[in-house]
Amino acid sequence: MSSAPTIRSSQPPSTERDLAALYQAVERLFGAVDAASMMEICENMLGNLGIHGRLRWRRLDEQPTRLPSSQVDLAEDPQGTRMLTLETAELPLPDDVREQLAWLGRLAGTRLHQLAETSRLYEAISRLALAERLQRALYAIAEQAGSGHNMPEMMHSLHGIVGSLMYAENFYIVLYDSATDTVRFPYYVDIADNDPPPPDQDLPLHDMLHSLTWNLLREGRPLMGSIDELRQQFGERFVLVGPSCEHWLGVPLLRGERVAGGIVVQSYRADTHYSKHDMELLNYVAQHVQTALERHEAHIELGRRVTDRTAALREANRVLRQQVLQRQRGERLQAALFRIAELANTSESLEKFYASMHQVISGLLYARNFYIALVDEESGHLTFPYSVDDVDSVRPPRAHGRGLTEYVLRHAKPLLADSEELDHLVAMGEISHFGARSVCWLGVPLIWGGKSMGVMALQSYSPEHTYNERDQELLTFVSYHIANALQRKQAAASLRQAYAGLERRVTERTRALALANRDLREQIAERERVERRLKYETLHDSLTGLPNRTLLLQRLEQSMQRCAANPSEQFAVLFIDLDRFKVINDSVGHLVGDDLLFQVGGRIRACLKTRDVVARLGGDEFAVLLEGISDTGKATLIAERIINELQTPFRLGTKEIFTSASIGIALSSPHYRQPEELLRDADAAMYNAKDGGRHRAALFDDRLRREALSLLDMESDLRHALSRNEFEPFYQPIVELADGRVVGYEALLRWHHPERGLLAPHDFLLIAEECGCAEAIDWQIFEQVCTQAVRLIGTEGFISINVSGRHFRSADLDQRLLALFEQYAVPTHCIRIEVTEHALLENPTQVKQMLKNLRSHGIRVALDDFGTGYSSLSYLHQYPFETLKIDRSFIIELPQGDEETQGLALVRAIQVLADSLQMKVIAEGIEKESQRQALLRVGCRYGQGFLFAEPQPARTWLGKNNSLLPA
Repeated sequence: MSSAPTIRSSQPPSTERDLAALYQAVERLFGAVDAASMMEICENMLGNLGIHGRLRWRRLDEQPTRLPSSQVDLAEDPQGTRMLTLETAELPLPDDVREQLAWLGRLAGTRLHQLAETSRLYEAISRLALAERLQRALYAIAEQAGSGHNMPEMMHSLHGIVGSLMYAENFYIVLYDSATDTVRFPYYVDIADNDPPPPDQDLPLHDMLHSLTWNLLREGRPLMGSIDELRQQFGERFVLVGPSCEHWLGVPLLRGERVAGGIVVQSYRADTHYSKHDMELLNYVAQHVQTALERHEAHIELGRRVTDRTAALREANRVLRQQVLQRQRGERLQAALFRIAELANTSESLEKFYASMHQVISGLLYARNFYIALVDEESGHLTFPYSVDDVDSVRPPRAHGRGLTEYVLRHAKPLLADSEELDHLVAMGEISHFGARSVCWLGVPLIWGGKSMGVMALQSYSPEHTYNERDQELLTFVSYHIANALQRKQAAASLRQAYAGLERRVTERTRALALANRDLREQIAERERVERRLKYETLHDSLTGLPNRTLLLQRLEQSMQRCAANPSEQFAVLFIDLDRFKVINDSVGHLVGDDLLFQVGGRIRACLKTRDVVARLGGDEFAVLLEGISDTGKATLIAERIINELQTPFRLGTKEIFTSASIGIALSSPHYRQPEELLRDADAAMYNAKDGGRHRAALFDDRLRREALSLLDMESDLRHALSRNEFEPFYQPIVELADGRVVGYEALLRWHHPERGLLAPHDFLLIAEECGCAEAIDWQIFEQVCTQAVRLIGTEGFISINVSGRHFRSADLDQRLLALFEQYAVPTHCIRIEVTEHALLENPTQVKQMLKNLRSHGIRVALDDFGTGYSSLSYLHQYPFETLKIDRSFIIELPQGDEETQGLALVRAIQVLADSLQMKVIAEGIEKESQRQALLRVGCRYGQGFLFAEPQPARTWLGKNNSLLPA
C-alpha cells in the first residue's frame, strides 16, 4: 500500500532536480496518514509542477458557484460524499497541465482508496475485539451460573465481568418479586452511597416510589442519561433517592414478558458518560445475566431438593428396614400358620398334632416349658393332653381350682405375669399355686364356639427368658388358629360318625329326588312354552299380530349393520298413517276400528315380499321395512301400491268403510346412526304428505332435513336469545290523522338474531309458541316497555302492548301486569293492552274478569284486528273495550278517490258503531295518502302505518318532532 506508482514517460519532470523532488513528494503522498495531510502534500506537488490554484473539498451535491472551467475535479474520497477540487484562474488550461493534473488526481485517488480500506480494516478489527470481549464475558457469565459459588461470590464475579466491558465502578443488581411487590438488592457497590440497602432484606417497592429504580422496573425498558435528563424525561414521576450521579444507565432483567429485576451502572465522574452502545451492550449482557441468575437459583434449588430427597430416602430406608423386619416376622408367622393348617389336615393322631404344634411355636417363641389344657365337656375336669416342662413333668387331670390356668379360663383373656404380678394375684385371692413357681408365665385361652374351651401356656423358670406384650399378641394370634385346628380335629371325629347315617339318608333322598326331577322337567317344559309365548307377545302387536315397534327397531338395526358392512344392501322405511281414522273410530265404534286395523295390516302385508317387515307402531300408524331397495323409484312404487290397495273399500260386518293412507319414505344412508332416526325422518315425510293433501306418498329429502334442522336450530336460538336479551320492542307511532300529531305508540316485537339479523314476529313466533317460549318472550318485552315508557311518552301519551290468548290461561295475569307497572312506576293510564277476538273465546268468563280488573285500575283495553274474526257484536258491550283497531285488510280496500266502495262502507259502519258505543277507532296499515283522506271522510281520527313511520327502537323517537304528517 505504501509503494509509489510508476511514473510514465509522459509525466512532466523537466530536470533531474525537479524529478527527485517530485519523487519525494510522491513518497510522502503515499505515506500520508489521513485525507488532510494528503491534500497538503498535493498542494506542494502542484507548486513543484508550477500549477497555481487552491485545493479544497467539494461536496458532491454542491452547486457550482463559478464557471465549470474554473475548477478541476482531481479525486473522490470513498469515505465521504466529497471531491478534491482545484480552483484556478488560469483559463484555459494547457493540455500538458491537464495531463499533469490527471496524473496527480490518479495518485490522490489511489491514496484515498488506500486510506478508506485501512480505516475499514481498523473498524472491523475493533468490532472483532469488542465481540471477542463480549463472548468471553458471556462465557464467564455462563460459567458462573454452573459454578458452586454462593450468591455474593457470583454477584462479585458478574460485577467484574460487566466492568471488563464498560465503566462499572458503581454497580448494583436489583431483583423484583411481582407477587409481593417487593425488591431485593443482592449486590450493591457504590463509592458515594454511605447507606447501601441490606442484601438479604426484601423492601417494598412503594417505599422507593418514582425513584430511578422504580421507573426502571415499571417501564421495563433500558433507561440512560444524566439526572437532569432523566428528571426532564419522567417529570413528576421522578424522585432522587441516594446521592446524585453524573450519568446513570439501567437495563431491566426480563423473564419472558415479565420484569424480574434490573442491572444499573452509574458514574460520578464528569469525564465518564455512557453511550447508546453501552446501553445496548449492557441490555444484551443483562439477558444472559438473568439466565445465569435463574440457572444459579435452579442449581441451588436442585441442591436443596437433593438434600431433602436424601433425607427423605434415608428415612424411607429406615422405615423400609423396619418393614423388612416386620415382613420377616410376618413370613415366619405365616409359615407357622400354614404349618398349623397343614397339621390339622395331615396329623394321624392328636398326640402327634400336639407335638408338632409345640415345635411350630418353638420357632416363634421360647417354648421349653409348654402345655395345653382342655376342658372335658362330659366331666367338667381340666385335662392336660400335652405337657413338656423341666420341673412338672406330669400334669394329671384335676377339678377346677384357683390356678393360673383356671384364671385364664374364667376371664377368657390372655395373662402375662411376672413374679410380682403372681404375688399380687395370690394376695387378691384370684389364684393359688399349682406346681412349681415360674419367673414369667404367659397363657392364652383357646376359644371356639364362643366359649373358652382350653388354655395354651408358656412359662420360664430363668430370668434370662421372659415374655413381653409382643409375645403375648403373637401367641394370642397363633392361639386362634390352633383353636380352629383343634375344633376341626374334634369335628372330624364327629363327622366320621355322621357319615354312616348320611349314607343311608342319601340313598333315601336320591330316590325322592328322582321323582322330583321328573316333575321338575315337566315344569321346565311348561315354563319354556310360556316364555316363548311371552317373548312373542313382547315383540308383536296384540291386535293385528304384526311385529311391534321393538321388533321393528331390532330388524332396522340389523339392516343398518348389514348396510354398513355392504353398502349395496340398501333398504327403505315406510311410515303409514291412515287418513280420517279418528272419524271412523268415533262414528262406528272402537270394535269396528280394531277390525279395520287388522284388515289394513293384512293388506299391507300382501303388498310386500316375504323378507320385508310390516309393524304396527300404535293407533293407526304402521311402518314397513323394505329390504333390497336401491333407488327411490322402487320405494315409491311399493308405497303407491299400498295406497291403491287401501283405497279399496273394507267390508266390516254390515258396513262398507272407505279409508286412505299417507305414507312417508326414508331411504337408508350412512349418516344414520340409530334406527329411531330413520323412523323419525319417515314420520316427518308422512306429515309432509298429509300437508300436501293426504292420500299420497312423500320422500324425506334434503329440504325436509334442512327444515327439521332449521326448526331445531331456531328453537335453540330462541332459548339462547332469552338468556342473552336479544328481543327488543320497536315502537310504531299512533297519530292524529288530521295533523299527524303523535298520540301514542304500539310496542311491536323484534329479534336481533346474531346471524340472520333483525327478525319480525312472523319469522319465529309460531316456533316460539310450539316450544313454549312465547310467553317468556312477551314478558321480556313487557319489562323493556316499562323501563322505556316514561322517557318515551311522559305522562300524556300511551303505549299499546299486545297480550295474546296464551297469557289469559294464567289466572293471575292481571295481578302480574299491575305488579310490573307498579315496580317500574309506570302510570296505568299510559298503558293500553291490545287483545284479539281469539283470546276471548277460550275462557270468556275468566278473560272478562281480568279485563274488568285492569280497566278498573286505569288500563285501557283495545280490540285488535276487529272485523277479521267472528266479530260478534256481543263482545263490544260484554267486555270493557275502549278502542277498536280496524285491520289493515279493510284499509287496503279503501278507494283512491272520492268514489264509494264496499270497503269504504264497511269502515264507515265500524266507525258509526264505535261512535255509538263511545269508543275510539284506530286504523292500521295506512300506507297511502288517499287512505288517510278516505278515513278522515268517514270520521276516523286515529291511525298508524308506513305512511307516517315504520316501527323503530325507542332511541329513534326520543327527542323527535311530535308531528309525523307526510309533507
